[in-house]
Amino acid sequence: MYKNLAATLVAACFFAPALAQTTPAAQATSSAPLKIGFVYVTPVLAAGWTRQHEDGRKAVEAALGNRVQTTAVEDVPEGADAERVIRDLARTGHQLIFTTSFGYMEPTLKVAQDFAGVKFESITGYKTTPNVATANARYYEGRYLAGIAAGRMSQAGVAGYVAGFPIPEVLQGINAFALGMRSVNPKAVVKVVWLNAWFDAPRERDAAMALLDQGVEVLAFHTATNAVMVAAQERGKLAVAYHSDMRNVAPDAQIAAVTHQWGRYYTQRARAVLDGTWQSGDVWGGVREGMVRVGDFGSKVPPAVQQEVLARQKDMAAGKLQPFRAGAVAVRDNAGHEVIAPGQALTDAQILQMNWLVEGVQGQVKH
Repeated sequence: MYKNLAATLVAACFFAPALAQTTPAAQATSSAPLKIGFVYVTPVLAAGWTRQHEDGRKAVEAALGNRVQTTAVEDVPEGADAERVIRDLARTGHQLIFTTSFGYMEPTLKVAQDFAGVKFESITGYKTTPNVATANARYYEGRYLAGIAAGRMSQAGVAGYVAGFPIPEVLQGINAFALGMRSVNPKAVVKVVWLNAWFDAPRERDAAMALLDQGVEVLAFHTATNAVMVAAQERGKLAVAYHSDMRNVAPDAQIAAVTHQWGRYYTQRARAVLDGTWQSGDVWGGVREGMVRVGDFGSKVPPAVQQEVLARQKDMAAGKLQPFRAGAVAVRDNAGHEVIAPGQALTDAQILQMNWLVEGVQGQVKH
């Protein structure tokens, strides 16, 4: 199993843990509220991976009111510190604990063995037990939709992609983005720059500038900071935000944002604990489940383009659109090999093992 990007990128950030204050949604009235813990690998910033989970925590409070009481612990490095924090939450009566990094998976499993009555949710993990569930999002679905927008907004059909590591999740995103672009501009090209790093704002910026110098009109990225968005804003070009809406730093550059939405899932899981129906499982949700969304369009995006993207998003939610399904013509990789036969779609297992770049992408997969 590959390391999920969201989890791997946050593994690059090591901070001293800081315990947030327990924040009750409201004072319990007739019975004790369900105590829910959240563990974050970075500080809560204005945008990014942890921001989306923090928004999910707030959504739980808003939906369930005085039935819940939440605690957020941010800035927790993976490893021994993570195990200590997770164990402390379990010891202090938290009955549901969300651990939001791939690197928290093993510490979560270790603690779960000692607290059979506590429910754990390993976000981006892949190992389950009777009291440990896993969940992740199909980020590539949003990438395809963003590619449609990029294809419409790019006159020459040339995009650039700043990427961390060539792991399957990143390859899924690049390929889906390229397929989305080529669905509206069959000659579109996506140039990829690999950083071999997740969290390196100066290098992300340098890569973005280098791509822009090569004539790229639209930028996308699979890294941890907003440096690519800032670069596009400075150069008067366009870009697709990732994780969060980034119009605060790129009001003119942002075409749209591919965001992951955890509020609905977190609320459903909390309700299940409250109702006694919680069961372990493995969720890989996307647009249909409300876990991935494309929106937050920039001011330069015409209404017709916005409507087209939103219409395709509805098709995806209805199961009518699958990014990795071939039409009458086979999908080939950028070396000319057939990777999806005509009329066929990749299985989840094939998507999870993706190790190629699609036709139209300029770059190589370095193993």
